[in-house]
Formats: sequence, structure tokens, C-alpha cells
Amino acid sequence: MRPDILIPVLMGCALLWWIGRGIGWALKLMIAAVTLALIAAVLLVERGLP
Repeated sequence: MRPDILIPVLMGCALLWWIGRGIGWALKLMIAAVTLALIAAVLLVERGLP
């Protein structure tokens, strides 16, 4: 994987771990999915939509 994709994903996972220590697994998975979707959207906008 390229660093411009890998680094935001790792940072999102670290942030999810830090914030989500007191929440359940279902909510953690939902937040992770939303975070990854936002990262993908930002990358698409930066590169220009096909």
C-alpha cells in the first residue's frame, strides 16, 4: 500500500482506539466504517473524481 493511504488509515485506527475505549464493539465497527469512508472520500476529492 502507498503511504498516502496507509498513514490516514493507521491514524484513524489509533484515534478510534483512543476515543473508543469505553464503547461497545458494534459502535466501534460503525465508527471505523464511517472513518474509512471519510478517508476514501477525501482521497477521491484530492485526486479528482474519475
